[in-house]
This record gives sequence, structure tokens and C-alpha cells, in this order.
Amino acid sequence: MAKPKRQEKPAARHEVSGIERLGLRVSSMINHPLAQTQRWVTIHRLDTDGDREWEEVMGLLSETDGIEMTFNDDESVTLKWEASAEEDRPVEVLEPAEEPAPF
Repeated sequence: MAKPKRQEKPAARHEVSGIERLGLRVSSMINHPLAQTQRWVTIHRLDTDGDREWEEVMGLLSETDGIEMTFNDDESVTLKWEASAEEDRPVEVLEPAEEPAPF
């Protein structure tokens, strides 16, 4: 006799907020191998970056020890950092929340 199929609930889709999207972009730029080698990166504000999100992420960066921030005239921000004492361990500023895969 065949078993009746259970109806599974579809996985809830997680919409990425503006602050999460910006945080992921900035974190990716900081952790890029070239940025890690040169110890600096310039973050350009995109049209899709809202004022609240931009201010929040810049605030988090300004509170991070070891990062020097320079606000440029074109609304970009240049971040510079020194090599860490722990064998050039990459600088990690924002870590994305662990979310289950949408599939």
C-alpha cells in the first residue's frame, strides 16, 4: 500500500535587508585578497545604499579598532589598516548571519 505523501511547508524566503546587503558588500571588499595585501580599500556609496544603512555601517566601521577611515569628497570612504600581530590575519568587520539555503 502506498504511503500518502506529506505536504511539506515551503521554506520561508529570507529577503536581504539594505543594511545586510551593504554589510556583505563592505565585508567582501575588505576581505578581498588584493585589499588584504595592500591593507586598504575604498568603498563607494551606491544609489541603492540608503542614508540609514550607510550611516549604520559607517558607524560600525568607525567603532572597529585598527581601522582608519577617510571620508572622500565623492561620498566614498577609504579604509586603511595595519597588519595584525597574529601573522597577518585578515580584518573581519561584519559577519553575515547564518541563513539556511533557500533551496
